[in-house]
Order: sequence, then structure tokens, then C-alpha cells
Amino acid sequence: MRGEAYGPKYWTFISEELPALARSFFPLAEERELNYVAGLSMGGYGAMKLALSHPDRFAAAASLSGALDISYRALNFPDDFKLIYEDVSKIKGSENDLFYLAEQLSGATRQSPKLYQCCGTEDFLYEDNIRFRDYCRELGLNLTYEEEQGEHEWGYWDRKIQNVLNWLPFPARS
Repeated sequence: MRGEAYGPKYWTFISEELPALARSFFPLAEERELNYVAGLSMGGYGAMKLALSHPDRFAAAASLSGALDISYRALNFPDDFKLIYEDVSKIKGSENDLFYLAEQLSGATRQSPKLYQCCGTEDFLYEDNIRFRDYCRELGLNLTYEEEQGEHEWGYWDRKIQNVLNWLPFPARS
């Protein structure tokens, strides 16, 4: 299950084609230590999925108010997800389940990306974020977690993006 029930293969585009296209236009580094991914809301899910699926390509990933428990979301709101995943009952334990990807990474000998996660306490995705935070901590993954009063809106993300930029492991400039 690639998570592309209908329509274009967006995951293939985001995970393979877009990075190659960007590198053809811009002098972007290919070294893992110089590559990071971040997103908000559904993009927060995508950022975490990208880093957890490809820890060899990303040193860090950040999610701001991410839809991190996609299995829960899909089972409880199937109409929102069935065009993406077709059979939402098959998400849990698959390559689309961040909990599964985190578990696979925790037992691996390869280096894990640093993870940053934040969510407002009034956000409708707050409980999803708490579940993912607790699971990553249980697995011993390198996770920085922040929460404060806030909703699922741009004002919150505008405040938190600076924290993400300060947290990212940019190399020192000489």
C-alpha cells in the first residue's frame, strides 16, 4: 500500500522527484547532515514520514501541529482519507503509519534523524501529537517536544517556526 489509491503519485513526487528536480536547479547539498524537512498540519505528517522513511537522507525533521496519528485519523474520519489510502483499515502497521516507522527505526543500527514536534494545546490534533510524542519517547528516539496555548492556525505556526530554525542543526559557518 503506497498511499496513492487514486490520482497522481504524490509520495513519489515529494520523496524522489522533487528533491532531484530541486538539485538540478539549485546547488543543494546531498549530504544527510545538511538536509532537513519540516511541515505543518498534514505537511507535518509528510515531513515526519519522509525523515522516518529515509533516515539516510535527513538529519532532522520538524512537525508543527502535525496529523501524526494518521491511522487514528483515517479510522475515525474515513471519508477524509479513503481517496488517499483506499482501505483505511490497512494503514496501521504500514509504511504510512508514523508509529510503525518510528518503531522500525528504533531497532535499526542506522542513525535516526533528530525530531522536533510542537502543537498548541487547543489544536484539534493535540491528542494525536501527545500519542506520537509518548511513543517516540518510549522508543528512545531523539525528540524535542514543545507545546503551549495555541490553535491550528497561522499565528501559532508563525511563532513556532523560529523555534524550529533555532533547533535545526545547521553547521557552523566559518
